[in-house]
Amino acid sequence: MGTPMAKHLIAAGYHLTVHNRSRGAVDELVAAGAIAAASPADVARASTMVITMLPDTPDVERVLTALDGVLAGLQKGAIVIDMSSISPVVTERLATLVAEKGGSMLDAPVSGGEIGAINAQLSIMVGGDEAAFTRVKPVLAAMGNPEKIIHIGRSGAGQICKICNQVAIGGALVGVCEAFALAKKAGVDAARVRQALLGGFAASRVLEVHGERMLVDNYKPGFRARLYQKDLRIANEAAAANGVAMPATAIVAQLINALVASGGADLDYAALGTVLFKLAGGQ
Repeated sequence: MGTPMAKHLIAAGYHLTVHNRSRGAVDELVAAGAIAAASPADVARASTMVITMLPDTPDVERVLTALDGVLAGLQKGAIVIDMSSISPVVTERLATLVAEKGGSMLDAPVSGGEIGAINAQLSIMVGGDEAAFTRVKPVLAAMGNPEKIIHIGRSGAGQICKICNQVAIGGALVGVCEAFALAKKAGVDAARVRQALLGGFAASRVLEVHGERMLVDNYKPGFRARLYQKDLRIANEAAAANGVAMPATAIVAQLINALVASGGADLDYAALGTVLFKLAGGQ
């Protein structure tokens, strides 16, 4: 997702210095007008705003705190914007480290998947200092839908909001999967069931988009199952840390674990439907 997001920033007139572990994305962005850096520290030395978009919590920790990481080159007054989906607890700790270097850190995870990134229509949920948020909002607006860029609250609040997003999607996704499994097992046309449900109170983006995927067996990834597995792991960790019972989410997490364990890690997470269809004795 980071590559199309960066391209939108270049198209909006921002000067980008970029670094990535694999060279392909860097070369693509350099061809679009960016400047390549040798390390995250070099990116920070050249930038008043540093944006990270990485798979998991340890990746963000490493990019920020390694010897050649962002903190090693951070300018005083700079803003670090982490757009990854990671642990809110670690986010707060990293924000403290950035503040000790004279900067500010915003957690700004996104929703909308690869299509949202390509079309600059991401929803962006932001935690951290409100003045810093105001300063970076035009930058975020180049990558997302301006009406869906929301300051949630303190540091870590953006990550909590993203967890809430994934929890809500999981419940809806399993509901659609079970509904289709029942329709198929009962010999009823699931496509017509979906059409009828879209006209009533059960209508949702999950039913519209992922329901269509399930009907045509199209699981080309917009958001990979292994990344959703990671998000649900973080969700259950946050639930435990805050003393919140989330039994439905625990079940969704186990179903995603089953999908990944059966070889579906790089399928779209809507392929969770295949797990429930098999449990119902179908394909």
